[in-house]
Amino acid sequence: MLLIGSDHAGFALKKVLIEELERRGVAYTDVGAFSGEAVDYPNIAAKVARAVAAGEAERGILVCGTGIGMSMAANKVQGIRAAVCHDVFSARMTRMHNDANILCMGERVIGPGLAVDVMNAFLDAAFEGGRHQRRVDLITELEKR
Repeated sequence: MLLIGSDHAGFALKKVLIEELERRGVAYTDVGAFSGEAVDYPNIAAKVARAVAAGEAERGILVCGTGIGMSMAANKVQGIRAAVCHDVFSARMTRMHNDANILCMGERVIGPGLAVDVMNAFLDAAFEGGRHQRRVDLITELEKR
């Protein structure tokens, strides 16, 4: 299952992404925001990141104005590798090489059509393991220090 969340600045783009998830038949849970009224993005990021880290969801998608605040907050949770991606190549590579488990995007940065393509690349790519596993393990070690 996938968790998706946004703050008020990412609310409209989140709705577009949810439409694509539904079209693809991807199981998801929307953790908010549920309107364009102001909310604090760290709270939304924490909900998604904690659930992904606990294994309650396989991956997450977070949307704010730039994607940066969401990624900073999500990456504070141990076990999370959240990546801001606004192009298909980066979204694919962050899954394949970094085993990213949360995709972050910014509604003020990316258009809806490209955002759908970026999300799909993230969802369709698989971690390659191999030499990349050692590097992901090094990231995990950094969290413990």
